[in-house]
Amino acid sequence: MQGKLEAFIECLDQATTLDQLQSHILSLRDLYQVEHIVYHSVNSTGQQYAALTYGDEWVSQYLAEDYARIDPVVLGCYQRFHPVDWKRLDWSSKNARVFLGEALECDLGNQGFSVPIRGPNGQFALFTVNHRCSDEEWSRLTEAHIRDLILVAHFINQKALEIERGTDELPAQSLSPRETDALTLLAMGYNRANAAESLAISEHTLRVYIESARYKLGATNTTHAVARAMVKGLLVV
Repeated sequence: MQGKLEAFIECLDQATTLDQLQSHILSLRDLYQVEHIVYHSVNSTGQQYAALTYGDEWVSQYLAEDYARIDPVVLGCYQRFHPVDWKRLDWSSKNARVFLGEALECDLGNQGFSVPIRGPNGQFALFTVNHRCSDEEWSRLTEAHIRDLILVAHFINQKALEIERGTDELPAQSLSPRETDALTLLAMGYNRANAAESLAISEHTLRVYIESARYKLGATNTTHAVARAMVKGLLVV
């Protein structure tokens, strides 16, 4: 396997287009004989790129329903710097359970492992391996390949950034004290009502601060704004 991995990295190094990177993701899936592999990146300007093996039906449903708002993998990895097995994430809410059921119906595996990646200028990416097997089989697979998968995740991210040729740039804008306070409370797990009450402002005013911060950070949604502010060291939680 080690020789095959080295050959894969050599081929990856020769990629010059995002289409070629997509082909390498397919090759990597076959190399490890898993159901799916996904690389998804959001750069500091809010531009997104994904190379993945999920079916078109699930991708379309995920985007149409804006599942990133409730996906425990996305929400959990925004708050982490280390790789995480999906079983360690919080799937207890009703929305999360419904989401998981729909994912399984679209042939996603019941097991998953994700590597959060923080790149230059606020870039955030996720590299995920997804498979359908028993807990014992999954434990053996991840134990045998976890180091290689983390290495490959960062190689793929580096190559994606090279191909994008500098689109990951955004002039820095400082947050106001109130914008910082609003995002800090959300990062601490406050809901909007409790955050507004803590700051002695209305929920409408809180929303204004959040949206202003989101715009300055180039974030696609509130969760992304919180994550980006944390990566930039703007929040102390």
